[in-house]
Order: sequence, then C-alpha cells, then structure tokens
Amino acid sequence: MSSARRATSLLTPLLLATCLVVPPASAGPARPSPPYPEVGAGTRLLDHPAKLAGFVEPEWYEANIPFVDLPDREIEDTYYYRWRTYKEALKRTGDGWIVSEFLGPVGYSAPGGGIVAAAGHHVYEGRWLRDSRYLDDYLDYWLRGSGSGPKPATDFLNENTTDWAHQYSFWAADAVVARASVDGRWDFALDRLPELRRQWAAWAPQFDRELGLYWQVPVWDAMEYTAGSYQSDDPYHGGDGFRPTLNAYQYGDAMAIATLLRMRGDHREAKRYEQEAHALRSNMDKYLWDAEDQFYKHVMREGNPDRAKLADREQIGYVPWYFHMAPPSASAAWAQLTDPQGFAAPFGPSTVERRSPWFMHDALKGCCRWSGPSWPYATSQTLTAMANLLIDYPDQPHVGAHDYYRLLRGYALTQRKDGQPYVAEAHHPDEDRWLYDSRGHSEDYNHSTFNDLVLSGLLGIRPQRGDRVRIAPLVPPDWDHFAAENVPYHGRNLTVVWDRDGSAYGRGAGLRVWLDGRPVHRQADLRPAEVSVAPVDRRDAEPSADDLVNPAETGYPTASASHTWHADRAADAIDGQDFHLDVPSTRWTSYGSPNRQDWLAVDLGAPTRVSDVRISFYDDGGGVRTPDAYAVQYREPDGTWADLPGQARSPRTPEKGRLNRVLVSPPVLTDGLRVLPSRADGGAVGITALQSWRTGDSRVTARLGADVVAVRPGRSAEVTASVRTTAPLTVRPELLLPRGWTAEPVGRSGDRVVVPGKPLDLRWRVHVPDDLQLGARMPLRLMVSTVERGAVTRDTADSAHAEAVLDPAGFGAVVWQDELTGRPPAAAVPR
Repeated sequence: MSSARRATSLLTPLLLATCLVVPPASAGPARPSPPYPEVGAGTRLLDHPAKLAGFVEPEWYEANIPFVDLPDREIEDTYYYRWRTYKEALKRTGDGWIVSEFLGPVGYSAPGGGIVAAAGHHVYEGRWLRDSRYLDDYLDYWLRGSGSGPKPATDFLNENTTDWAHQYSFWAADAVVARASVDGRWDFALDRLPELRRQWAAWAPQFDRELGLYWQVPVWDAMEYTAGSYQSDDPYHGGDGFRPTLNAYQYGDAMAIATLLRMRGDHREAKRYEQEAHALRSNMDKYLWDAEDQFYKHVMREGNPDRAKLADREQIGYVPWYFHMAPPSASAAWAQLTDPQGFAAPFGPSTVERRSPWFMHDALKGCCRWSGPSWPYATSQTLTAMANLLIDYPDQPHVGAHDYYRLLRGYALTQRKDGQPYVAEAHHPDEDRWLYDSRGHSEDYNHSTFNDLVLSGLLGIRPQRGDRVRIAPLVPPDWDHFAAENVPYHGRNLTVVWDRDGSAYGRGAGLRVWLDGRPVHRQADLRPAEVSVAPVDRRDAEPSADDLVNPAETGYPTASASHTWHADRAADAIDGQDFHLDVPSTRWTSYGSPNRQDWLAVDLGAPTRVSDVRISFYDDGGGVRTPDAYAVQYREPDGTWADLPGQARSPRTPEKGRLNRVLVSPPVLTDGLRVLPSRADGGAVGITALQSWRTGDSRVTARLGADVVAVRPGRSAEVTASVRTTAPLTVRPELLLPRGWTAEPVGRSGDRVVVPGKPLDLRWRVHVPDDLQLGARMPLRLMVSTVERGAVTRDTADSAHAEAVLDPAGFGAVVWQDELTGRPPAAAVPR
C-alpha cells in the first residue's frame, strides 16, 4: 500500500453509496476498540491517584505507564512530567500514530510531521508503555510508511539523502531490538528484518572504503554549529567528517540485525553483519580514538589528508558505550565527565569540553549551537552509555553509581522553568535558564529520554532477550526505599521494590520482585539479580482508526464552529493531537462568543459509520471550563441535525480532565457530526480532540485499485478493489461514496467467503453527478466488514480520491489556435 493511499485511508472517513442513517439490522454492532490497554493483575503498593494529581486523562497513565516511588522528589516529579510530554507528542496521522518532536509543525519534517533525528530516543522511551500500538505504528512509519518515502535532496532537507528515514542519523535496528527486549514481541521485530536491513544498507553512500568508516555532516546528526562545523567554511552545514555517532549507530544496528537473524536461524548472514560491526569497531578505534587525550573524536573529511583528529573533545565521544561498542580499555574517557575543565557543569554536561576554544562560541546569539550548551538529546545518550558502562562493563576507577545519580539529578533539575517541570531545546550549562526556548515552538520539547534513564539506569531494570530480567540498580547507598510498580515487561506486570527495613511498603525488608502481583524473588541487599520471566500467551490489539482525523487539513473531514476565539481553530480539534497547553495550543474554544450555546461540527464529505465517539474537553481553569452537559448529533439525509440514538456515555456527565466516550449502538451512518457543549452559566467551552474510532480486522487487507480515480461530471467510471485474508472469513464489501453519487456492482455482491491465497476481486460502475466541479477531489472508500454469526464485528477500510478532470469530448470545436510561430493565430472558429 502506498504511503499516499494509507494516508487517505486513515485521514478520511468511510463513505456510503446512498444516504442511509442506520445499517441493516442484520449488520449488528461493530465491536468498539477499548481506548486503553488492559493492565491485568499486578501489585497495588503505591497511591496512583496521588502520583497523577492534576493530570488530564489520568486513565491513560494508569493503563500505560510504570509507576515509580523515589526518595528524590525532583527526579520523581520529572519522571511523571516526562510521561505527560510523551503523551502530548503522540500524534495520529495517515500512518497511524507517530511520536512528534515539536508539538507544532515545522517545515523540514516528513509527511505527517515526523522528524527522524530523535526517533531512537522516542522508541527507547516509549518501549515502557503498555499499549504497543503507538510504537508499532511509529516504527512502521519510518520503515514502511510515509517516513520511509522519498524526499527532495536539497540543502535544506539534507542533500546527501533521498528519503526521510535518512534525513538525520538514526539507530533504527538497535531501537527495534531494545523495544522487543522490553515487550517480548520478537515476532514484530523479526517481521521488519527486510526493512531494517534496507535501512542499514542505505547509508552506504556515506561509507568511505579507504577508512572503513561512515561520514556525516554535524547538522544531519542533529548538531549544527558544532566545534567541527565552526572549523569549516560553513558553520551551519559544514564540518562533514568521520564521527563517533553514525559509526556507532551503524555498529549497533548491525549487531541488532545479527541478533534477529540468529533468532531466525540464519547464522551465516548474522555472522556477516557481526563482521561488519567488528570492522567498524576496529576502524573507529584506529582512526577516531585519540590515545593521548583518551577520547573518541571527530575527524574532518575534506582537506585533511593526514586524518588528523579535532583537538576538541565533544560529548558525542561517549556514544560508542551506548551500543557496547567501546572496549573496556577506553574507559578513561569517562574521567572527562566530572572534570571541571571537561564536560562538568552545574546544568551540564556541556556539549563540548570547557577547555575548548569553541566552548559557548556564539551560543548566546540564538538557536541552535551545540558548542557548549547543555543539550538534553546528548545528555540522554551519555547517561544511557554511562549506565551500560557501570552495569555491563568491568569495574573502572573513573566514574561510579554516585556519578550517575548526580548527573541524573542535575538533568532533572535542569528540566525546570519558573519552578515547574519543563523541557525545551537547550539549557545554559552554568545558569538556571533555557537558552533556546521559542514561544509556541520549544515547549515540552520531545527530543530526549528521561524515564528510560530512570527505569533502565537508576532503578536498574535491564531488559533481556530471553525469559528473564536483570535487576542492577544504580541508586545511592543511603536510599532506604524505592519502587517501580507494574512495569510492562514481556507481557507481564513487573514490580521491583527496595525497602531496607520493610517500613516503607509493608511487604518485607530487602529487594523484592513480583510478577503479575505474585512474589517471585527476594534478597537482603541490592546486589544485581536475575529473575526468570515465564512467557505468556497474548493477543495484540486490533488495528483501529479515527475517521475524523485530518492533520494535513486537506480534503475531508473539515471542521467548523458557530463561534471560534481568534487565537484558536476548529481544525485543531481534528488535527490528530490531544494536549492541553495554552502555548502552543491545539484546540477549539468558544471564548468571547455572544451565543448562549455553541457547536463544533465535522463535515465528513459523505456518510461514515459512527459507533465510538471520544471527546476531550479543554479547561484552562479560567474563562474556558468543562461543560456541564453536551449533546452529540448527526446530520440526517435532509440536512437537519438530530441527537445520536442509542448513546452509552462514560462518564455520564462531563468531568474535568476526563476523556468523554460515547458508544453508539447500533452504529449510525452519517455525513456529519457535531458536539454542542454547554455550561449552566453560559460561559465558554473548548475541545482539544473530537474523534470517531473504528476497529479494523488484522486478518483482512482491503485495497482499492488506484490512489486517484479520474472522473468526469455526469459520466461513469470503473472502480476496482481486492480483499485478502489470512484466515477463512465471511466479509461484506461495500464501496462508499459521497452524497449524490451512486454505484452498481459488476458481478456478485453481498457477503462473500474469502480464504487465504485467493483474493476477492471487486468492480463497480460509479455514476458521478453533473454538478461536480472540475478539479474537485472527493473520497472513494472501500469498507470490508467482518461478519461473524450474521453480525458485523469489525470494519477494515481503504481509501482513494476521485478527481474531476476535463473531458475533451465535451468540446466539439476549436475556438482559438496559436501555433506559437510569431504569426497571428488562426481565426477563431465558432462552435
């Protein structure tokens, strides 16, 4: 399926050939997809509501995140704050879910708003969420979807690559394996092996065979204005060279691919990737390791025949430990992390050592200069690498667990603004202020990790590839207690508790481990331990789609309102994002309205099946408040509005900070939805997200025959489609069209049985209205309903566009002809 087709299928609703209001009685209700994953059995040691006090939609966090209890309040507060920022960054697009970097769009992002620079961080952080659909979609976005598609090879978008997944450096395979090590879903990782191998191989144009190393431009490492680029003729786009970053990423990815190949039984190919990785390691030690300065450094590519290393140590020299690439003999590099003339800083570490002449060069002149500021992206990499050094490497004298805690605590304290948790783009290394923090752009910047550092580093929950978990905390020796509760791990709930004397949690003294609420391990001290985790049978959630979402704001659906405050937009309620910040914002509000009651409506362009409506109301605690009541209406065939029948609401009346869900049984077919929220005092209301969810069937693949169907007003066109299944199923295919359009099936219609290996091919003759304007684009959608015991249980869809084009046959005579010879044109011929 092309990325354009996939975008259409999820951006736009299902359409019906006639203006039905309800489906036939035999169709029955489709099973709604639950908004949250089921937590399952676990422990209840901590006060979860207290941890989530003040959070919008606390049910999402309860269902998804591991809960922690720490003696260090600053680290704990930052932990829960960073889960809030991660939730804000989840964005629904044409490829399903992605994880955004900025909360607002930027001009250099891939289709849908993805930026690959921090994708590795996004996966490492999000791997601890219980709902697997977020990262499933996100990884497929970069490996199979729009994020893997072509991009212009321009200076602005990286002239060295022609696809979005290589716009910036990315450790894709390593992140996939790191994620599978937590959730245990190795089948997902193995299924993506072909794409992971292509992703790895596509860096070949930047491989120097003479050195056996990859080169990269600092800006496409997400690091413009570095010590290296400043020593070139272009401080922004210059300084290309052989760097510890991309070479370590390619090493990590090669080792990850080898792991997957061995799991598949392909030991010969696995050995080839391991040999590639070992060669990279050897060549990096040969060319990038500075034996005198004891550090991995950047080597300029141009004008540097002797392959001299930069004099400057940059924090990127710690990246090899992120992937267990650096040998134990290189551990002296870590002495620079605590050296006052190295990277140590009150709000550090700094991106270049303090003794460098480039330290803070032009850093106060504006974003984004990685020549000394404290950069959360790099801090995340360094802390991950440091945890690997301390837990997985032999003991060394340069840094210890106390240094990890001190650096992590400093990182937490850096993430503050006006006394509240906050993360932006870069922080001053010596002063308590963010350097790069643009209003409406930098807020809650999702370009780093923090919670992964707490779980896998500080608390030492070390994911493993087998049926076990390693526990090796790096907490201070004077900590009397800590807890990580109901951590999603290999399909189970893992709880790890340290209670020195048993008084903190009342479950006994020492280190204790539970799986699914049952005790499985205990010991008196904090020495590293391995705990068996028996495999569990589980079924992945069915795919689902929001038929109202339109982040690109093209075509249908479209949003409108009776009144909108000038700083808000109706379209932001269906933009695929749901966060509750004042700046930036993604909401519609009626603030300043003269009306006693206002409405927000969505025009679907044609009917769609509505069964699961979800509304997130905005409440700023001031002029815009949670409504006291609301109505949800659908548009009838005659254009009038009526309340949706058969509503079951949760909660029954709106509550501040709660997701409002309306289940409709039986489902209703309509080409418009609107919400009418109201307050008893007539005050303003707002909506950050209005959604209509449909559950698909993972066993069904539905495809229309073309992305764009050319149609002519008043004439007919043929539309084709196919249906494939992975199990014998009864399906009910329909071609769904805008109002005024009709379709006749060519051949048999109705319920059909489809078996694997024998696709069902379909054809329709579609009749287009006379009044369709030239250039108009209208959606055509195939909906394939899974029928079980006579009832529809799931709806799988694909979409395309019908575009009205000029019909030459409609113009019978030439009225003007210019042969472009310079002579006067031929005489006009009357029609």
